[in-house]
Amino acid sequence: MRGEFSVFRRQLLEWFEGAKRSLPWRQAPTLYKTVVSEFMLQQTQVDTVLPYFERWLKSFPGFKQLAEASEDQVLKHWEGLGYYSRARNLHKLAKSIVESGTPNSADEWRQRPGVGPYTAAAIGSIAQGLPVPVIDGNVIRVLSRLQNDSTPVKSSADAYKRFQPLGERLIDTERPGDFNEAMMELGATICKKVRPSCLLCPVRDHCEAVAQGIQDSLPVIIRKSTTRRSVARLWLVRDDELLLHFHPRDATRLAGMAELPELRESPSIAPILTRSRGISSERIRESIFALPSDHPLAMECLKDSCTNWIELAAIDQLSLSGPHKKWIAQLLAD
Repeated sequence: MRGEFSVFRRQLLEWFEGAKRSLPWRQAPTLYKTVVSEFMLQQTQVDTVLPYFERWLKSFPGFKQLAEASEDQVLKHWEGLGYYSRARNLHKLAKSIVESGTPNSADEWRQRPGVGPYTAAAIGSIAQGLPVPVIDGNVIRVLSRLQNDSTPVKSSADAYKRFQPLGERLIDTERPGDFNEAMMELGATICKKVRPSCLLCPVRDHCEAVAQGIQDSLPVIIRKSTTRRSVARLWLVRDDELLLHFHPRDATRLAGMAELPELRESPSIAPILTRSRGISSERIRESIFALPSDHPLAMECLKDSCTNWIELAAIDQLSLSGPHKKWIAQLLAD
């Protein structure tokens, strides 16, 4: 990295004061708003989070109200955001804060449900002024370019270990929250993955990668190979009821949530709907088949103890996985 750290901090914070986006968790900020936004922003884009955040605060304006809510209420408000373990952990975290009080250090935050190194640093620095650096994907990209680090990044843990020392040296200890937010904002809006806007960057004179003209090639991240699979789903309606599969409460993923039942194999007919989606490094092609109740594949689903008939008028009250909510609404409309 080029130049003085003190100059870098000043230039970055001056830019942030005028360039930061107007986001709801930045308006009259509170610890609760920071916690909720950081959980929602894990692996999710800001534009996607905005409407969820507003609705969440109307229903659960503080830790107490969230702690008192049922898990079904929490999941219903999270419906469509994906990675539902975040909602459950946020719910557990609210209960732990109501019962045991608020953590006062990054290490204490990391002892709470769903809080890893990044989330602990973000909450601690932004809401409590703790001088701990945030090392997320945007910040990793900024730091790797600043010091022209082309060492391949194998995992988020590997990146955290590599870039934390520089983050600790670079952070503004007087304004750690603003500094961390400025670093994340820089990565999200200027120092982007593809075609970074280097001419607009307030700290480009400090960047070794820009000086070498290789900023587009950094950081070097080793991607997991993509796996692909196909899933067949059942569409079975009788009178005004739809057959749905409910994941067990102790399931690793989607616990307690509803989806269309999965068929053992694809029948030899055309699907009524086919969609593809991605989960991490996995690509899933899902095909939905309308079958009569006496079809052997449908009968297997009917015998499953996890399937239930649900009145069409009551479907909106259920916690459905995001994609299935859209697909069911589309098929009912058709």
